[in-house]
Amino acid sequence: MNDNDLEKAISAQPHEKVTKEGIESRIIKTDYFVLPDSTVTICNITLDNGFSVRGESACVDKRNFNLDIGQNIAYREAFNKIWQLEGYLLAENRFKNPR
Repeated sequence: MNDNDLEKAISAQPHEKVTKEGIESRIIKTDYFVLPDSTVTICNITLDNGFSVRGESACVDKRNFNLDIGQNIAYREAFNKIWQLEGYLLAENRFKNPR
């Protein structure tokens, strides 16, 4: 199953869930930094409540360094951290407010 098929399958589930769109709607700012004299790229995502999450990437051989690739990998890592946090928040809200 590719990423697109997986997103469709998740969207088809009828109950409460964390969604990519829901996370994206909370992102107000994304910043990228490359550490000096390195291949380390850091992505800092700031959410609407002011909380920020970071992801990073690096390559072993600096000749392979590509800024677009580094930013993409760092963004995905930060985004996945938000996914976990939003999942926890949804579970906590359901625990405190059972139906």
